[in-house]
Amino acid sequence: MAVAAISAAVASFAGLRGLAQVAGWPDRLAWLLPVTIDAYAMTSARVWLAGDADSGRGFARANAIGAIATSIVGNAGYHLVAAGLVPISWPIVVLVGAVPAAVLGLTAHLHALRTVATADQRPASAARNGPQTGTRVRTRRVKRRTENELLDAAREADARHREAHDGRPISRDGLRAALRIAGPKATELRRRLAAESTETSDSTDRKEASSQP
Repeated sequence: MAVAAISAAVASFAGLRGLAQVAGWPDRLAWLLPVTIDAYAMTSARVWLAGDADSGRGFARANAIGAIATSIVGNAGYHLVAAGLVPISWPIVVLVGAVPAAVLGLTAHLHALRTVATADQRPASAARNGPQTGTRVRTRRVKRRTENELLDAAREADARHREAHDGRPISRDGLRAALRIAGPKATELRRRLAAESTETSDSTDRKEASSQP
C-alpha cells in the first residue's frame, strides 16, 4: 500500500509540475502546483471520511472529488502537451494560474464550516456529560444532637401528639418522622418515653393512695 501511494504521488507530482512549467510558472515555484492540488485533495478526503455528522462533510466530499478530478485532468493535460497533441493556449494558462487562488478560498471555507460545527457540538457534549469534575458542591453541615437534646425533643413531640390525639402517646414511626432519626433510635426513645410515663403514673397512684384516710 505504501509503495503504491508513494509511486502515485511521485508520478502525479511530476506531471503537475511539468504542467505548471509549460503554463509559464517559474521553475522554483512550479512544484507548488502539485502540492496545492494533491494536498487539498487529501485534506478534503480526510474531512469527508472522518465520519463527523456536520455541515462541512458534504462540502468536503465535493471538494475531494473535485481536487482528485483536477489532478487527473492536469496530469492528462501535461502528457497531451508533452506529446505534442495539444498546443499551449491562453485558456490552459489561465486555468492553471487560477488553481492556487481557488484552493485558498475553498480551504478557508472548509475551515470555517469545521469551526462552526465544532462550536455547535460543544454545548451538546457539555449537556450530556453533566457537571464538570472540578465543580464544588457546597453541603450544609447538620448539627449533631446530644442524647439529652433528642430526649427533650421526643418529649415535646409526644406532648404535641397527645394534645392532638386525645392523650394517645406518639408511636415509633411518629418519633422517627418528627425528629428525622433512624428507626433504632426512635425505638429507644419510645421505650424511654414509655418508661417515664409508667413511672409518672405509678407516682401519681402512690400519692393518691397515701392521701386517702
